[in-house]
Amino acid sequence: MEKPKFKIGIDVNGVLRDTVLKIEQTYQKFLIEKTDGIEEEDSFIYEMNLPVNSTDLINHFKFKSNEEFFSFMYEEFPMEIFGHAPSKEYNTFTDLQQIYLNYRDDNDLLIVSNEIGKSKPATLFFLSKFGCQIEKVKFFSDVTINSLWDEVDILLTSNPDLLLEYPNNIIVIKYETEFNQDIKSEHTIKTIKELDDKLKQLLKC
Repeated sequence: MEKPKFKIGIDVNGVLRDTVLKIEQTYQKFLIEKTDGIEEEDSFIYEMNLPVNSTDLINHFKFKSNEEFFSFMYEEFPMEIFGHAPSKEYNTFTDLQQIYLNYRDDNDLLIVSNEIGKSKPATLFFLSKFGCQIEKVKFFSDVTINSLWDEVDILLTSNPDLLLEYPNNIIVIKYETEFNQDIKSEHTIKTIKELDDKLKQLLKC
């Protein structure tokens, strides 16, 4: 009897891409350093609250308003943040490529990412820059989250929202980071390389 194919989703932010580190670097360069010593009329000071141990970024990066935060992330610096961010690990994409080769014949692998506006093309640039060969990329947002669950049977993610609430028929693997350590998960890995053994266990290869 032929084995069933599984749809295996791999999240970008916090798993493949160190988005938070690049936000820190971009905020430091373009907001803190460029305004250092400049008197603001309202005495506003740009500052960071580190480490970033939650996904509520507005609590870690000070902005004058939510609108300024959105503009910084998705209008002024999306390519700088999402396109030029480093990979999460030194060997992230080398290990991902091996997993792709190991599982592509009997399963469907796809990249998934929560993106808005200009962060979508920037993310495609990021994936191409590191030579990602996985054919399918699925973008979703908080509004279209249900469309994500229709696409995967197994999801590797670091996103606390996805780790805490997902359909019963989906297997979620936690990629451990500073901002999700307190979330309990039946399946947890700390490196992409560990995903191979985890999938062997789950798929009973």
